[in-house]
Amino acid sequence: METPDETTAAAETAETHTGFAAQDWAQASADPQYRAAVVDLLGALAYGELAAFERLAEDAKLAPSLEDKAELAKMASAEFHHFEQLRDRLAAINASPTEAMEPFAAALDEFHRQTAPSDWLEGLVKAYVGDSIASDFYREVAARLDSDTRSLVLQVLDDTGHASFAVEKVRAAIEAEPRVGGRLALWARRLMGEALSQAQRVVADRDALSTMLVGGVADGFDLAEVGKMFSRITEAHTKRMAALGLAA
Repeated sequence: METPDETTAAAETAETHTGFAAQDWAQASADPQYRAAVVDLLGALAYGELAAFERLAEDAKLAPSLEDKAELAKMASAEFHHFEQLRDRLAAINASPTEAMEPFAAALDEFHRQTAPSDWLEGLVKAYVGDSIASDFYREVAARLDSDTRSLVLQVLDDTGHASFAVEKVRAAIEAEPRVGGRLALWARRLMGEALSQAQRVVADRDALSTMLVGGVADGFDLAEVGKMFSRITEAHTKRMAALGLAA
């Protein structure tokens, strides 16, 4: 969900790979703890993509025009294709896709329940802001992954077109009715808090993932770096809010 001019720290780090990030899957997966972390990561991503597909399909029902409905349907299709790529990758490394996704289903479902949009514009802001926060988080982690897994993760995080679509529609709505901006700004702040809390819960509940983040499995991360990572995610969120014409 990133806009073209946004560059994540993960992309910058990708130039100087060390440790597991300098290996391919065949080499890195020899470490059982690393393999477990990757299965967790792919499982979380796969369920996220499946949930995104379902949500976009639902949001299409709120679309004010046939053109908008078709655009969201196209994006939903792209999200389902991303899910298929992750599902197939899990199967290829002899991991059950269903078992890999299962630990993350409840937390993600609860996030979507807590942040159900009340109208078309809230749905657009959620997809743009909420999904982008998750993408930033996964991109940060991807910089520490083996080359094969990193390539797949970055591929499925590619923008499906929702970023520019959401920005165009939300800015037009605010221009037409400025007071809408205040409501959407409050909504986006709530999404930011919920998304960060959900990401932290997911990591805390999975030993392999939390170990990866604090440096036990992958190089380069420690507790201080985790704090910096969330600061970078917050900064990127502020830029996206500006792109929407909203105050962070």
